[in-house]
Amino acid sequence: MKTVLVVDDMKTQLDLINNYLNEAGYKVLTASDGEEALNKVSQHQPDVIITDLVMPEMSGLEFCRKLKKDSATANIPVIAWSTKNRSMDQKWAIKQGVATYLVKGCSKEEIVQAVQGLTS
Repeated sequence: MKTVLVVDDMKTQLDLINNYLNEAGYKVLTASDGEEALNKVSQHQPDVIITDLVMPEMSGLEFCRKLKKDSATANIPVIAWSTKNRSMDQKWAIKQGVATYLVKGCSKEEIVQAVQGLTS
């Protein structure tokens, strides 16, 4: 079973993605901030990570940069899941190591397909 780590400071968003991915057959871990997410990554080595970009303390992009700098986690694909929908935001995220960019409000199918595309 593939494992997905979902990182978001909003519990409702964590619960939503958790439900979508559980129904699709994934094991889901959650973290409410970047620091907690880094700890879970080191403990569990998830197959893919979905992260919000706008979070207090450590943004999703800072979190992604830390992952990509560490050889033990550099190859874990990261999906950005954000309210920011400008192409400039998406291009910047890709430059920071994000594999896929989803805008919040996308469908369950889009989320599951993005994860499937990175775990198959």
